Amino acid sequence: MAFNVDDLRVIATQRDRYQAQLNRLKKLGKQTSCIETAVSSAEDTLKAETNSFVIYGEPQSGKTEMMICLTAKLLDDGNRIIIHLLNDSVQLLQQNLDRFQRSNLSPAARNFSDVIDPEYSFATGYHVVFCKKNASDLTKLNQKLERVREKVVIDDEADFATPNALINKGDVTSINALIKKLISNDGIYIGVTATPARLDLNNTFDNDNEKWVNFPPHEAYTGQDVFFPLDTDVTFSLQTLPDTDDSPKYLRKAIFRFLVRAAALNLSTGADENFSMLIHTSGKKLDHKSDKKPIDDVMNALSDVHSKKFETYTHELDKIAAKLYGVEQAGRILGYIVRNCDQTTTIIMNSERDKNVDFKSATSPAAMFTFIIGGNIVSRGVTFDNLLSMFFTRDSKHKIQQDTYIQRARMFGSRKKHLSHFELTIPEPLYLDWQRCFVFHRLALEAIKTKKGSPVWLADQRIAAVASSSIDKANVLLDKGEMTFPIFDYSPEVEQIIKESNDPLACLKRLHSHLSGAPSWIPETSSSAATAPATRFPKTSPMC
Repeated sequence: MAFNVDDLRVIATQRDRYQAQLNRLKKLGKQTSCIETAVSSAEDTLKAETNSFVIYGEPQSGKTEMMICLTAKLLDDGNRIIIHLLNDSVQLLQQNLDRFQRSNLSPAARNFSDVIDPEYSFATGYHVVFCKKNASDLTKLNQKLERVREKVVIDDEADFATPNALINKGDVTSINALIKKLISNDGIYIGVTATPARLDLNNTFDNDNEKWVNFPPHEAYTGQDVFFPLDTDVTFSLQTLPDTDDSPKYLRKAIFRFLVRAAALNLSTGADENFSMLIHTSGKKLDHKSDKKPIDDVMNALSDVHSKKFETYTHELDKIAAKLYGVEQAGRILGYIVRNCDQTTTIIMNSERDKNVDFKSATSPAAMFTFIIGGNIVSRGVTFDNLLSMFFTRDSKHKIQQDTYIQRARMFGSRKKHLSHFELTIPEPLYLDWQRCFVFHRLALEAIKTKKGSPVWLADQRIAAVASSSIDKANVLLDKGEMTFPIFDYSPEVEQIIKESNDPLACLKRLHSHLSGAPSWIPETSSSAATAPATRFPKTSPMC
């Protein structure tokens, strides 16, 4: 059969990659409106000739799928070379690369090690390349792309490793310099992160915070409003620990509760699903081995019906099951646990360079009772499916950084299905510090979302916005003291509002509604931060 080569050439160019990706997500039953909002805003920003900006969204809110769709749109718009930068972790790179490849995006994403081959050419066609943020890989990629123009760099977890930590010393970090070289003078830089403060205060690649793009969370998302509510009770199980006692008995009890909850869920649905428990207590490898001992102790005892601890532990499990789900269900739950207690695995993720970790079995649990012991690698960029319990004691004796602790909220994500069974075990002072991190963070981002100018990054005696070394002190104003607000007339109406209200939050809301000159960007949950001692980090605008 005869065919027309010119017709085939036309067909080859008629690819609607972006719509194909949206259709893929819709077939999976996933909401796409939040992705469409972010991609459309990014496209408008690029049309306005802004070549360096940030897309920010909540932790674990689906940014990878958004980046797949954004990449598809950029390719449709004629951008030939899209480079994705990821943290220096083989596992993280493989996880994201695998998701891109399974999306059937055209062209298929490639690892940088494939494209630096002398035989590989960027002269024609479209290319999607993944590269870790380490000096060796970036140097090789720069050498390969030295003569290639108009690249688009999408920097995942952009606030990590990319900002110049030597900005106040008149020097440049190697990663920052290499990424800047990759962008060159005609490239586009798009940073993607849940915590953009460091990028703003560091003025990384001259990104314009007034052009930042918000990626709103999807409807199934559970984030700070759920896990750190200010004026409502929690809708999950919050177990508080003593601040000074780190006895292993608390971890053992948390393990028992996890087993009971997972068993109860499977009995209620009739399906044998796999669930995971994340244990995040330290960044030290030796501590992770200590955390593993209570897990082994419990699971080995339950697997051996003749062990001395079998009777003791089953009695404890029975009490917990009766308390959580009633005496009538306790026997069924206990029987389910002892029948399936050998379906367990423990995965230690304690090093970004540990290539022997079964990353996929941790992020998507391969055993019914999966235990994950995490170090720094679990604190950023890792999504845990079917996470049912988190044991978190990772405290700091010094100031804690907002960006670091916001990223550690691994319980965020699509948790609504199992939310009533989810448990967070944490020391109460740490929980309250963590809550303030999110309040301060939200206050700053509201200024951008409502187009009220540059954000004010808040801190106090316990919480720092970012590492001080990353703040561009030549262009950022640091101020200590109380928060300032525009001047307003102290009228009889204002006095009446103040006198009539016994609730500080309600009073603040009424004043905000009444005073037209009040800062309209203050969110509904702002009162606790507004009354706290704060350090302001307003970035000076070009007009100042």
